[in-house]
Amino acid sequence: MVTIRPFKGLRPVPELAPQVAALPYDVVNEAEARQFKANPYHFYHVTRSEIDLAEGVDVHSQTVYEKACENLDGMIDQGILRDDTEPCYYLYELTMDGRSQTGLVCGSSCDDYFNNLVRKHEFTRPVKEKDRIEHIRTTRAQTGMVFLAYRDVEAVQTLIREWKETHAPVYDFTAEDGVQHRFWVVDDYAKVGALTHLFRTEVPCTYIADGHHRAASAGKVCLEMRESGYQITGDEAFNAFLTAIFPESELKILDYNRIVKDLNGLTPEIFLGRIGEHFEIAEAPESPYRPRKNGEFGMYLDGKWYRLDARTGTYDAGHPIASLDVSILQENLLAPVLGIDNPRINDRIDFVGGIRGLKVLQERVDAGEGAVAFSCYPVSIEQLLAVADSGEVMPPKSTWFEPKLRDGLVTYRI
Repeated sequence: MVTIRPFKGLRPVPELAPQVAALPYDVVNEAEARQFKANPYHFYHVTRSEIDLAEGVDVHSQTVYEKACENLDGMIDQGILRDDTEPCYYLYELTMDGRSQTGLVCGSSCDDYFNNLVRKHEFTRPVKEKDRIEHIRTTRAQTGMVFLAYRDVEAVQTLIREWKETHAPVYDFTAEDGVQHRFWVVDDYAKVGALTHLFRTEVPCTYIADGHHRAASAGKVCLEMRESGYQITGDEAFNAFLTAIFPESELKILDYNRIVKDLNGLTPEIFLGRIGEHFEIAEAPESPYRPRKNGEFGMYLDGKWYRLDARTGTYDAGHPIASLDVSILQENLLAPVLGIDNPRINDRIDFVGGIRGLKVLQERVDAGEGAVAFSCYPVSIEQLLAVADSGEVMPPKSTWFEPKLRDGLVTYRI
């Protein structure tokens, strides 16, 4: 069963929370992050601290991490961020397009992560791990939440629902992208204990939905500190990592689409003939085309949208990985026809999150940025959990979760 712990969160004063809150560090590039430099409260001063240094600085240099630490300390000294005085849990509700999801913000056990009670579905990249390790080491803080899911437990959801109904949120604002953020502090000793007990007795495991690199980095820092002799009781803060845990029924995964720069030396006519071996091809009934079911794809080629249907028997429908639409596309088209054998490192393929819409696929191909684009049916939550339970990993860029959790609303100091 799962071990969670309350903690003394470092949080913005209520009137500044909307100005502090920032999208995750890895969903914006440096130029986009620099647009927020003039806002002295914005959390990119901590998570993307290169915005306060000269353009062209190596974003992985120690100078950048030291600037992050300086900025975090400065926000504390100025009273922008304050520590809670007692260990608490927190509730974080996000509402987008009329759909709400509420997560429990807590410290999740690093030992649970090591022992696969926090289950994964992606590989991590060493360079991204090293970046967050250095950030945690230097700031002595985990500045962003790992987004976890768990299979619904009614007793947990009831307790969370009752707290929200009887207490006012400490933060309640709508961000510039239209997503509403509401945040509660659960500071009642009995309720904190009840939540801890429920996870220990009713939740067999949690699943990383988003934040594999943050989790892996926190785990490695934990091991470093243990090996350095810091661990005394096991209750030290570095033995946990900052998470927001959501029930699976409230989550939605968006599509994650593909653009390929060229046709691997094929003409459009020969390309269509080759893919016809594994897919039934028809002109799409509308433009752009959004797939309606598993095994169906949209394809934009040579100024026209097509509908592709995977032929029966061309993939293993009972396998948790092979049955994913991103796997069907990869194994039956991208690799054998277009020569994209390893999409993780091949620079001929690009990935576009579903939040950006399908028109951007058409626009980028029309602009010459790609020769062909594919729209995919989104992975379901149940498919993600099944992959994680199997111990397998998904192909790269399989899932896109919205809305994104905001950094800065609570920081976990180690």
